[in-house]
Amino acid sequence: MKTQIHIGTSSYNNRLWQPLFYPEELPRSRWFDYYCEHFSTYELNVTFYKFPTVRTLQNWYKKAPNQFRFSVKAPKSITHIKRFDDCATDLQQFYSIVREGLMDKLACVLFQLPPSFSYSAEKLQLILEHLNPEFTNAVEFRNDSWWREDVFAAFRKYKVIFCNVSYTGLKETIVTTHTTGYLRLHGTPLLFYSGYSDETIAERIAEIRLQPGLDDFYVYFNNTAGLEGIANALLAKKLG
Repeated sequence: MKTQIHIGTSSYNNRLWQPLFYPEELPRSRWFDYYCEHFSTYELNVTFYKFPTVRTLQNWYKKAPNQFRFSVKAPKSITHIKRFDDCATDLQQFYSIVREGLMDKLACVLFQLPPSFSYSAEKLQLILEHLNPEFTNAVEFRNDSWWREDVFAAFRKYKVIFCNVSYTGLKETIVTTHTTGYLRLHGTPLLFYSGYSDETIAERIAEIRLQPGLDDFYVYFNNTAGLEGIANALLAKKLG
């Protein structure tokens, strides 16, 4: 079975994308509708900065067409402040809100750890014991100490996605630990700004295609501060 590759971005509300992507005459109030006509998924990062409410996520749900899917990023209170320690209540509340708000349009729940969060067996176990297996969880590390075979094996055992990244100083090979894959392209060397060559994007799509045992693979461009992210996403969609 051919892997379904879902292409999207981590932001859409960028006036610089007009007229490259959004038509000049299109009002800002209709930009997300237009985005949904061209892409099948969107990564909600606003939930990282502010704990979401059911109402907010329901509004996103209503905006999107039936086959559209959202990935949602866990609040920094869980990943950056508490770092999975003493956060069971927060996590339970977050999962409950996400389930009720996004329902069948939920793709993955993303947990992004800070660069200072280095590997230890205790930290690995702390993460795994807190994740709710009823959800498709993806964990993004920004410290290269986590690229280890025992981490990959543990993620496969617990059915957790090891989030692949394009981020300065980290390995860019595709790792798969689940039947769903995840890749975030943040822009290198300039975070959020740098674009990717056509050749690089083609290589990443081809590499994803070579991975066995995948049903779905979500690719999100987070280099959206300028024009590069939307241009890269449009090309990736064409190639995917």
